Amino acid sequence: MTATRSQTRDRTAESIPAHVIKDDAEALEVARQLSAEFAADASRRDAERLLPHAEVDRLSASGLLAITVPAEYGGADVSTTTLTEVLRLLAVGDPNLAQIPQSHFVYINVLRRQGTPEQQRFFFGEILAGKRLGNAQSEAGTKHVQDIRTRLTPVPGGYLLDGVKHYSTGALFAHWVPVLARTPDDKLHVAYVPADAPGLTVIDDWDGLGQRTTASGTVRLSGVRVPADHVVPHYRTFEGPQLHGAVAQILHAAIDAGIAAAALADAVEFVRTKSRPWFESGLDRAADDPLLLQRVGELTVELRAAEALLARAAEEIDLARADLTDETAAQASIAVAAAKVATGRIAVEMSNALFELAGTRSALASLNLDRHWRNARTHTLHDPARWKLQHIGRYVVNGTLPPRHGLL
Repeated sequence: MTATRSQTRDRTAESIPAHVIKDDAEALEVARQLSAEFAADASRRDAERLLPHAEVDRLSASGLLAITVPAEYGGADVSTTTLTEVLRLLAVGDPNLAQIPQSHFVYINVLRRQGTPEQQRFFFGEILAGKRLGNAQSEAGTKHVQDIRTRLTPVPGGYLLDGVKHYSTGALFAHWVPVLARTPDDKLHVAYVPADAPGLTVIDDWDGLGQRTTASGTVRLSGVRVPADHVVPHYRTFEGPQLHGAVAQILHAAIDAGIAAAALADAVEFVRTKSRPWFESGLDRAADDPLLLQRVGELTVELRAAEALLARAAEEIDLARADLTDETAAQASIAVAAAKVATGRIAVEMSNALFELAGTRSALASLNLDRHWRNARTHTLHDPARWKLQHIGRYVVNGTLPPRHGLL
């Protein structure tokens, strides 16, 4: 495992011939099939930290990674409701594989909002052909998450890109690495950089306790030449009402909901097939214990409530997409914030309660059931729920619109 973690990119992402999904119904069916397929070896991949190159290639070939390409460019242009459910289904199978394309969809959204027609034509064509977008946005050692110090320096014909990025989920599997960087006027841009560009190095040094196979390691950028037509003015996204943050956050919420559903399914299966009844119950089966059944009922209610909030938030985004104003954008952001709080809570609670329900044998390392908790605990650290609750409260009590910073 140590040797694998210290390696840099050991292969250039290959071009995978991709099926083109036609509509929302097909996208959901493909997601269901892949979820079941990915679940089969999810535990082994986690236990041995086997990076899912083949599985990511399956995602590309399936066409799922192109489902948000606009219809005028040949994509299915699915609803946010469908996209959210696709991510949730994938996370039920393997939340690592759901998180890897999360940024892919976010940076498609950036192109939809700020790309020129020429940029959209080129990059949407790449995505329909099976190409993958990674991410290089977060930085370590800075003042806060939006203190971006990676720089785009103008040179004839384009820019030079320099910086170091961390938590770069998807970059190791990507054909294109979108990089958040600032120009000399301190304005935020996204540079879309080929994965094999000279000066770009992707290092597999991710050692998180959960989400182990997302390969969320380091990206180093040293004098990377970027043509001007591969740079998008992301700062303009936040000059008016926007759904960038809501879309990014709802995909994270969908992953948390998927983790919770998978943990409940494994807990129920364990109780049905492996758990012994507590002797005081006088029962022959743990599955008939009324105290255990009540706890499962309580957890199921919490999960269904979180899933309902998730579905409602997706609907709010779709409504806002059709009529984007400050108020509709705010309603979508607040709905997503509520869903993110609820799904994060149930992901951690459910993956912990699994052991409470299943009993002592479930703690055996060989079963690797702790991966659900490790994944939930790691993934829910992305954005503090306490700040989402603050924004919800301010909106409900004082009508204060949430900020346009892209993390809400």
